[in-house]
Amino acid sequence: MPERVEELLRRQAPHVLGALVRRYGHFDLCEDAVQEALLAASIQWPAAGIPESPRGWLITVASRRLTDELRSEGARRRRQETAFARLPADELVSPPAAEEPAAEDDALTLLFLCCHPSLTPPSQLALTLRAVGGLTTSEIAYAFLVPEATIAQRISRAKQTITASGTGFDLPPEAERTERLAVVLHVLYLIFNEGHTATSGPNLQRTELSGGAIRLTREVHRLLPSDGEVAGLLALMLLTDARRPARTADGGRLVPLAEQDRSRWDRQRIQEGIELVTRALSQGPPGPYRLQAAIAAVHAEAETAEETDWPQIVVLYRMLERLSDNPMVTLNHAVALAMVHGPRAGLRLLDGVETDARIARHHRLAAVRGHLLEMAGEDTAAREAYREAARRTTSLPEQRYLEERAGRLPARRP
Repeated sequence: MPERVEELLRRQAPHVLGALVRRYGHFDLCEDAVQEALLAASIQWPAAGIPESPRGWLITVASRRLTDELRSEGARRRRQETAFARLPADELVSPPAAEEPAAEDDALTLLFLCCHPSLTPPSQLALTLRAVGGLTTSEIAYAFLVPEATIAQRISRAKQTITASGTGFDLPPEAERTERLAVVLHVLYLIFNEGHTATSGPNLQRTELSGGAIRLTREVHRLLPSDGEVAGLLALMLLTDARRPARTADGGRLVPLAEQDRSRWDRQRIQEGIELVTRALSQGPPGPYRLQAAIAAVHAEAETAEETDWPQIVVLYRMLERLSDNPMVTLNHAVALAMVHGPRAGLRLLDGVETDARIARHHRLAAVRGHLLEMAGEDTAAREAYREAARRTTSLPEQRYLEERAGRLPARRP
């Protein structure tokens, strides 16, 4: 399938699914109908051309498929059929007349629905990637290294939970919208982070996840252009993803930020991210995503690692810690503090999170401690910390990098 058609179908999928769910309910049946409409399009459009109204075409085909299904006594056989096989031959040559396109907020409503508070975070992630992100069940399973059957069951149960909740296809009431939007943004943030640095497996990055998260966040920003945190999250993703080409070397070796070839950074994304965060910071008091984006912008604006404005980053991390009870923020703050006031200052800050159960066994804590100990000249302790971090991580590129760092340090400094 041509890349243009594939990308168009991915962009249209949440709008089409949202339109059907709004009209008919039946989340699971609607998704089946949309998937079959997408399959029909992927076969017909490359040969016959993209219709004038792609979304209307997809809605029409999916609606007919769904109507057939709802009327049919043989619904159990629906997964054995394909939408395009049901259409008359002349309709496979000429696209059906387009129905009224989906309302612009259908995709946003669908996101809110997939992030329903009655769902567990893993279910929110899986359902969002499937229904809104357009990933297949096997792609989601591969990304999170979970059996495909587990992901399929998770998605099925999520749909059943939403149906049982009696939630209609509407945006949450105004009183709940801010809290629910925060859940949506957190899910997109988690998807992006897993794509940017995979928690396990042989690859450092999973671009299908990070790219999908950026695309979905762009959609939310388009629908909510005045929301500073939405803009901040998009800016953070763009500024972070801009470094992707320089993050790995030959053989997939991890390259840390300080050693990256900054000429390989995506300057177009950096420019867009900086413009976004600059505008977002003027939209009321900064929230966590805007502050993280501001930190990423400071890194992006430095032409070399040595030119990084670390004092400004320390100030931003202090602001972020006041808003976010997150030990990962403290780890990053410790690194920044060490760059300004020396490694001992960073190590003292780490002492405060050693007993935090959320991070006590996390490889990042040991890795940061190793880095600061190396800065302090404590090579033996640093080497042990790096090796402890390597034992804790399930990411093969990170394991290799940490073992390499440990191997470069002597047991005792002469």
